[in-house]
Amino acid sequence: MNEPIEADGRQVHRIEKLSVHIVEIPATAVHSHGTGDVSRIRSVILKLETDLGCTGWGEASPWPVFTGTAEANAAALHIHLRPHIIGQDPRRITRIMGIADKVVVGCLEAKAALETALFDIVGKLSGLSVSDLLGGKCRERIPLSFSVANPNFDEDLRDIERLHGDGIRIFKIKTGFASHAFDLKRLEQLRDIYGDGIGLRIDYNQGLPAFDAIRRLRDLEAFEPDFIEQPVKRHEWSALADITRRIDTPIMADESVFSVRDAVAAAKIRLADIFALKIMKSGGMRQAMDIASVAGTAGIEVYGGCMFETGLAHVAGAHLLASVPELRLGCEFYMANYYLTEDILTKPFPVEDGQVRVPDGPGLGVDVDIEVLSRYRGELLE
Repeated sequence: MNEPIEADGRQVHRIEKLSVHIVEIPATAVHSHGTGDVSRIRSVILKLETDLGCTGWGEASPWPVFTGTAEANAAALHIHLRPHIIGQDPRRITRIMGIADKVVVGCLEAKAALETALFDIVGKLSGLSVSDLLGGKCRERIPLSFSVANPNFDEDLRDIERLHGDGIRIFKIKTGFASHAFDLKRLEQLRDIYGDGIGLRIDYNQGLPAFDAIRRLRDLEAFEPDFIEQPVKRHEWSALADITRRIDTPIMADESVFSVRDAVAAAKIRLADIFALKIMKSGGMRQAMDIASVAGTAGIEVYGGCMFETGLAHVAGAHLLASVPELRLGCEFYMANYYLTEDILTKPFPVEDGQVRVPDGPGLGVDVDIEVLSRYRGELLE
């Protein structure tokens, strides 16, 4: 049978092979959160190959206490979605993602990986970057935030000093995993050392009891944080909306807003002043852009969050944020450079003078180091 031919004589690419790599990469330190500790990244790397030799990469990076497991997302790609992906024209992204939503409920990270890999292929075929395909860059650089989450604060202070030397001026303090006094002590110490020369953010990861949240949050306002992220449980919408009304510091919703539907409902009641955008929890870049559009319409800010990711997912997030018209609060794509013992990209994730530089090349504009990928791979499904 002859291959399909475009009107201009070019052959149509079809997805011929799908490979699922489950990787586990150690971190340089323990990071504690209101929902638990993390000392490694367990992620799913997706590779799509066309019959004419074009390759696309994507990443599914779940967190079991937040979105799901690596095993579930790997199975979604390998078992359930594979039959519906093989043979498809990779340019038909909307069609393929619509099929994925019908075939598998949830597994949003798997869908984010699939969408990313498809965009990577289409970008390479067209010579356009993913941000170009999303509508074009609104910015070339994005200010970078580092999360301060080591239960050993002396080690964190050494890291902060090093990162400050690299030009990073935004630090997000993970709170609620130890005592309230410990949280206050860290904020006070950072303000004493750096004054207003750094921006401080606070993230409870749902770690505060709702009945006592406002009293504790008012204590933290003395240190003039830029925002306070997800102080209460994801389902405690009434409490979160009440906190947003009564606390002067802007409040950010992360775990409470996954989908466009969530964003619409949250905007109607002014659940928060800011929404955290994450391609993993929204199931892809386009869904995250729709959430940003809802937020912008309602006068709600957005912020570039991440899961526990390698540089591959960071790059996808950078292309997304480059394409969001209004983004004032930066991003937290620090893990590839400042948290993992080793990343899987052939070149370091691009951070310069405390800012993420959005890649320019076709597709994602990066390559995966096959040797490093193999070294940390625990399982290969193909």
